Amino acid sequence: MITVVGGSGEGSTIMHAAADRAPVSRIGTLRVENLALTYAASSGDRFTVLDIDRMEIEPGAVVGLTGPSGSGKTSLLYTLTGIEKADRGSIRWGDTDITQLSERGRDRWRRHNIGFVFQDFHLIPGMTPLMNVLLPRTFEGFFIGSATRRRAQDLLELVKAPAARASVAMLSRGEQQRVGIARALLNRPGLIAADEPTASLDADAGRIVIDLLLSQAAATGATLLIVTHDPALLARLKRVYHLRGGKLLTT
Repeated sequence: MITVVGGSGEGSTIMHAAADRAPVSRIGTLRVENLALTYAASSGDRFTVLDIDRMEIEPGAVVGLTGPSGSGKTSLLYTLTGIEKADRGSIRWGDTDITQLSERGRDRWRRHNIGFVFQDFHLIPGMTPLMNVLLPRTFEGFFIGSATRRRAQDLLELVKAPAARASVAMLSRGEQQRVGIARALLNRPGLIAADEPTASLDADAGRIVIDLLLSQAAATGATLLIVTHDPALLARLKRVYHLRGGKLLTT
């Protein structure tokens, strides 16, 4: 629990949960069947990137995706979240089959249900940490009210990111990734999707990021899906899917 003294009116005391007690988005069980993804080669032919018969992940699970370079793990993450459009098959999150949505529909669904954490952060250098965290609320003309701003400030405090800096460009890489995690949590997503979140960090910064991702998934009940080849991170995950040549080998 974070206590903030001040706010509007006569300096009232406002209580904010570190991981906010408002309900998290619930997107249900993931069920994948007969999934295929292909890319076009320079010759014009198509080659298979993913070929997965079946995959299931229950709500609130913590799951890793790993495999050698080129195995399809990032492509799988992007296909499961609707960034990539599958050539064949179904991807159901609860009652929603995202393969049946238009590109705009997938974008809207993703904004309301998923928080992304990227290897290279995807922050805007000229913005403050606070404005970077608030950025998802600017899509679709979302109004940024005082409660949302307060939540963003609380999240920055939670992840111990230096919120007072004039620009995220002034932060270390570890601090920038913590801002990225705060941004991913802003809309209370039902799924936290992390693509190599520790790959560009040193061991100490990586350990902090791992702790934050696991603790916040546990605190909110969100599903956590992580693409990684980091042994320290894989050792902390109860379930890991291994990919090779676009196919699931073991779970």
